[in-house]
Amino acid sequence: MISADLNPVATDKAKGKTAVVACGALANHIHDISQRRNWNLHVEPVNPLLHNRPEGIAPEVEKLVQQLSGDYEKVAVAYADCGTYGALDKVCEKFGVQRLSGDHCYDVFATAERMRKEFEKEPGTYVFTDYLVKSFRRSVMQEMGLEKYPELRDDYFHAYKRIIWLAQHQTPELLAAALDAAELLSLPLEIIEVGDEYLEEQLKALVEESK
Repeated sequence: MISADLNPVATDKAKGKTAVVACGALANHIHDISQRRNWNLHVEPVNPLLHNRPEGIAPEVEKLVQQLSGDYEKVAVAYADCGTYGALDKVCEKFGVQRLSGDHCYDVFATAERMRKEFEKEPGTYVFTDYLVKSFRRSVMQEMGLEKYPELRDDYFHAYKRIIWLAQHQTPELLAAALDAAELLSLPLEIIEVGDEYLEEQLKALVEESK
């Protein structure tokens, strides 16, 4: 079986493989899908903390696409728009590569239609993915200064009424982490099992259509 390669450095031997520039929050899922589908992929993860500073996503993706294009036959981008407000689409258009559909990674797992319905059901909805559950204390509590200044919680989250966790692969450990994060935000937690089938479907299209 040929497995996905998470080594960030491409080599001459990689010629002919497909490189996927992936948000770090999706990289492990893509690696698992690639192994399951026996795809010959090189997964190039991007620091997921850029979601806190989305203006940095497009420049980083552009740098990596340009770098990898010389070593791989195909390059694809495993990001939704993710707060770049079209800047990522301009990068993809410039290099003739494709990205995942949707405005954010929630769409990638649950579909844009399903997320639209959830936000219409409760506009004050905060969303977890497996990655955010695992990294919540680092990517939210620490990055947003809530560990040092817990009083900021009300400033940041006063408009939220609930949390939904789009669970890709729920485990007891992840459930405990999700409950802990919800308690830290003082919000009720709802769990929606989504798996990674929709991500796999989109990834399949990227791998086959990328040039």
